Amino acid sequence: MGRSTRQDRSTRRILLVALAILTASTLTSGASRPEPYAAPHAAVHLSRPNLEARYHAVLKDTGEALTTARRLGDEERVRVLSAFLGSGRRFLSFDGRGAGKAVEVHGDLARADRIAVVVPGADGELDTYDSWKFVGGGAKALYEQMRRDVPGERIAVVAWLGYDSPSTLSPVVLTSGRAASAARGLRRFLDELHGVNPAARYSLLAHSYGSVIVGKAAAKGGLAVDEIALFGSPGTSLDSVADMRTRARVWAGRAAGDWTEYVPKVEFAGLGFGEDPTDARFGAVRFDAGGGTHSEYLKPGSPSLRNLALIALGQNPEACHARHQGA
Repeated sequence: MGRSTRQDRSTRRILLVALAILTASTLTSGASRPEPYAAPHAAVHLSRPNLEARYHAVLKDTGEALTTARRLGDEERVRVLSAFLGSGRRFLSFDGRGAGKAVEVHGDLARADRIAVVVPGADGELDTYDSWKFVGGGAKALYEQMRRDVPGERIAVVAWLGYDSPSTLSPVVLTSGRAASAARGLRRFLDELHGVNPAARYSLLAHSYGSVIVGKAAAKGGLAVDEIALFGSPGTSLDSVADMRTRARVWAGRAAGDWTEYVPKVEFAGLGFGEDPTDARFGAVRFDAGGGTHSEYLKPGSPSLRNLALIALGQNPEACHARHQGA
């Protein structure tokens, strides 16, 4: 069977899946309801001198959202926001509307020598944010792993839920339209981070749909990062690392139990995301992502988390494991 015939069948599968999801979402969507949570106030400009003021301003927005949640009897949001307001947590942005957005910092952003930004995929929302399966808890697990690996190094990890993450039950997740908008936001955010700390070395760790965002952000050129790791990726809408137009070292990994292995690696009529980043033709450096599932890459103690931490530290996971085994 020729490659073109397989691609035709893959394309038909994508279209059928898209139709099924679109039909389901149409049947289950209800009438729109008024948004009970207020828009965040105008943010303090993110810069090194204003960093503490920015944290404080976002803290105030979060507190106001918690007051609203209590008034509404929104117990799940009360639980989440109460945890956000816990001692020592710092957020660069927060938006309680809809599923919500949040950008959290672990570590000292202004003085870190290495800064990792975690870009999540689908189903990102405030209500599940702190689980290690999602960006908040996952970024925390990454930070703790990096600190164990290099106790003396100054590091920071940013959980970037800075866009409207699509639902896996929405037809939006099959297209790159939302990723294009998110990519512009990610580029602006990275520019701001460089303004806070221009001396640090930066890494982008992108999960699932987040890898589509990072691919589009990188393809514009000039993305000032040193390492990019794509994991659990359905594709990036690009054909190769060369299309990313980046000086960064690009890594790709997929866990043995990840369902994205079976996503057709084509892009047709606006659906799908093209070439598999773990395929040799793409040109990324493969890393061992372990045997977990699609949601377990940042699970504490997992091989994938350990390797992603090493990548964020600018180290080669394979070389590190070889040294460890030879010790």
